[in-house]
Amino acid sequence: MPWGLQNRLARIIRPEDGHTVMLAADHGYFLGPTHKLEIPRKTLEPLLPFADAVMVTRGVVRTSIDPGANVPIVLRVSGGASVLNEDLSNEKVTTSMKEAVRLNASAVALSIFVGAAHEHDSLVNLGKLVDEGEEVGIPVLAVTAVGKELEKRDARYLGLACRIAAEFGAHFVKTYFCDDFSKVVESCPVPLVVAGGPKLETELDALELAYESIQEGARGVDMGRNIWQSS
Repeated sequence: MPWGLQNRLARIIRPEDGHTVMLAADHGYFLGPTHKLEIPRKTLEPLLPFADAVMVTRGVVRTSIDPGANVPIVLRVSGGASVLNEDLSNEKVTTSMKEAVRLNASAVALSIFVGAAHEHDSLVNLGKLVDEGEEVGIPVLAVTAVGKELEKRDARYLGLACRIAAEFGAHFVKTYFCDDFSKVVESCPVPLVVAGGPKLETELDALELAYESIQEGARGVDMGRNIWQSS
């Protein structure tokens, strides 16, 4: 792995303990003005000092994150479908790697939809993005998206999706926690970060999700609604 790519990944996954707490705030790319994220700057500014990295779109980077903020950016670069569309899997790469360089991103993120109607396109997107990232030293985070089919979040499906992401060259993968999550970790040769998902009932539930994820081998969590909707 090239030095620059390793260096950027080390900004996100802390070398001192091998873990990360990422702040997810890219929801607007398909959900629009999500509850408690209607004004991104207002939501994010007080939280950024506590995050190892923040996952956002280029629009939010430009308008809502101070250039002097000392927080690594994981740049969401895929999209193309909104929540109004029945099929959320029809995504393309919407932000170039040159733009990621201009924004000094520490990584780029793209969703893959294994088993969905646009599986092929999303995986080809991933392969091409990895090639582009390797050229400039920017790691790629593959997000194992399930769209509206939440029942897919089991070890068999997630193990398949995460392994495919790694086989296509993703440098780390964001996925969901599930029963037998350790099996998902064991079968994936790159680091896994667990998504927070929809707002859980209590803050304790969110903390337990983070704890159990780490105990079963995840490198960290990427939480959004369970953080900025908790107040």
